[in-house]
Amino acid sequence: MLRLYHSPTLFPNQCTSRVVQLVHAPLPLVWSIVRRFDYPQVYKQFVKTCIIRDGDGGVGTIRELLVVTGMPANTSVERLDRLDDDAHLMVFTIIGGDHQLLNYRSTTTLHEVAAEEEEGGGRKTVVVDVPSGSSKEDTVLFADTIIKCNLKWLACVAETIH
Repeated sequence: MLRLYHSPTLFPNQCTSRVVQLVHAPLPLVWSIVRRFDYPQVYKQFVKTCIIRDGDGGVGTIRELLVVTGMPANTSVERLDRLDDDAHLMVFTIIGGDHQLLNYRSTTTLHEVAAEEEEGGGRKTVVVDVPSGSSKEDTVLFADTIIKCNLKWLACVAETIH
C-alpha cells in the first residue's frame, strides 16, 4: 500500500489539505502534462488562459492565469518554486490575483503504483496535491472543489491519451 506523508509547520491561521487522484496512465505521460507550468489549462478546466509574465517555464517563472467566468476570481498570479523531474514534484505559490487565497502554496507529486498494489493491475500514477496557507475554510474549500476537479480532469486527459 502506498503511504504519503506531509507534515508542514503550521501557524495559527494556516491549514493543509490533501487531495489524491488515481490515474490509469504511466507516470511519464502524466508528468509530461503536469510539469507544463506554462500550459495548466490542458487539465485545469477552470483556467481560460495562462500568460507567462516572467521566466522561461523553469523555477522562478511567474504566470498569470485568467479564470473562466463564474468563478470567485478572475485572475491568479503564481510563481514556480520547485520543479524536480526526477522526483516528479512541482511546487508553486500564489503571489497575487483577485481571490481570497493568501500565502497559498501547492505541492504536487506523482508516484507510480505497482500493479500488485492496486486492483486491476496495469501501470497507474497517483497524483497528490497538498496546498497550505490562507484560512482553513478557504484552503479546504479550494482543495476539495477546484483541485479535486482539476485532478479528475487530469486523469481523464491522461487516460484518453494513454
